[in-house]
Amino acid sequence: VQLQASGGGAVQAGGSLRLSCAASGRTFSSYHMGWIRQAPGKEREFVAGISRIGGDTYLTNSVKGRFTISRDNAKNAVYLQMNSLKPEDTAVYYCVVSSVDIWPPLENEYAYLGQGTLVTVSS
Repeated sequence: VQLQASGGGAVQAGGSLRLSCAASGRTFSSYHMGWIRQAPGKEREFVAGISRIGGDTYLTNSVKGRFTISRDNAKNAVYLQMNSLKPEDTAVYYCVVSSVDIWPPLENEYAYLGQGTLVTVSS
């Protein structure tokens, strides 16, 4: 599967963005999906994950109540709705995929299969 993330941009603090990730291939629904971000000079941070059918989700504590992850298997797409954005959310956001059977996958069980999209939040 190949992934293409989009929807990044520059917003002011308090604003919203919706990231999209389009996946190629016919077996999209067999993968857990997620979003990982990397801020300049910082380590990668796992942000959100969603199970194959979308019944289970995971959000890291720093984005709970502000971000929502969802997927549409009919469209081979996963989304990250980001509200109440903060300057510390500034990062390149990558769509990632996991083929393991268990939920949730470990962070190192996700693979990067495409380019990220840059989100810049100004104060």
